[in-house]
Amino acid sequence: MQRMDHPLLSPSLGSHKTLTSFHFGQPGSGLKIYIQASLHAEELPGMLVAHHLRAALEAADAQGLLCGEVVLVPVSNPIGLAQRLDHKPMGRFELDTSENFNRHYPDLAEAVAPAVMSALSDDAQANVDLVRQAMREYLQAWAPDTELQSLRRRLLLLSHDADYVLDLHCDCEGVLHFYTEEPCWPQLAPLAHFLKSQTSLLARNSGNRPFDECLSSAWWQLADKLQAAGFNAPLPQGCCSTTVELRGELDVSHALAQQDAQAITNWLQHVGVWACERAPDVPAPLCEATPLAGSETLYARSPGVVVFAAEPGQTLGKGDLVAEVINPIEGSVEHVRAGVDGLFYARIRDRYITTGGELGKIAGAQAFRTGALLGA
Repeated sequence: MQRMDHPLLSPSLGSHKTLTSFHFGQPGSGLKIYIQASLHAEELPGMLVAHHLRAALEAADAQGLLCGEVVLVPVSNPIGLAQRLDHKPMGRFELDTSENFNRHYPDLAEAVAPAVMSALSDDAQANVDLVRQAMREYLQAWAPDTELQSLRRRLLLLSHDADYVLDLHCDCEGVLHFYTEEPCWPQLAPLAHFLKSQTSLLARNSGNRPFDECLSSAWWQLADKLQAAGFNAPLPQGCCSTTVELRGELDVSHALAQQDAQAITNWLQHVGVWACERAPDVPAPLCEATPLAGSETLYARSPGVVVFAAEPGQTLGKGDLVAEVINPIEGSVEHVRAGVDGLFYARIRDRYITTGGELGKIAGAQAFRTGALLGA
């Protein structure tokens, strides 16, 4: 195991933050897996999973069981982790810019297309290597001028050449669920099943370039550009990435973290990165994958105290009561009902809502939304 500390751009005299990565196995000896936790810095379950996973990886590395490379970043957002306001964590948006830490990553397909389009050959693996090299050169040439941009650049330098990328998040309150792009689902479905995901949401570009899609979308977008330009060069999906939502913000326990770390270990054995006598069987899925465009977000039409009638993990039918919003001044009650059939997979943690505020999400089977599919 090797530890590497990466200084970020200092925003002020006399202070700086550092991103730390842990490297296991041997680069180039097999698949590369990149795993990071808590890019939204108040989402802590992933940090504890990384803690348990690190111990297991260290032991496996010492025993020579790793047949590839695993890069683990247990604290992927030291900037957001240090942000607090009135004793409350503020790790989703950078306070200087109000930008979401998990949005606005560069368009890698657009960045590298001029350098690779005419240089691709009939050799699929050589094409993958060429694209990764072009990505590396683009990222190395990127001169960030803010601390936030330096964080984004460093995360991408660590992950751009990974075959698989796992970005560990959580919701406010919810069941374990899984986001990935449609071209990645066949390869990543076993991971969702090992983790016992209760909702798997698929999209082809969900909007606003989150970290995971920055890495995976570059490949299918480049393949689309090749096809549109009349090139026949083969270009596989060189990176399959996912955002894993590890239940809710308060689901921080050794029992759950050990369970999730073991599930990831089982998957690493399944894909051949972690040698074992017999790879674990992939569990039966707990759900069918559904389109992210079929996920209904419920909003409050009025302010008040929120009383939920539905629990995360509950299957709802259209018209079922999800929550009441109570105005104790007027004595009024707004009934918020499901607009689709599906699983109620996430909800807010606070119990007071302002007009127009988001209350929760239901995974429906039929796509009905367009445009940017992720929240702010």
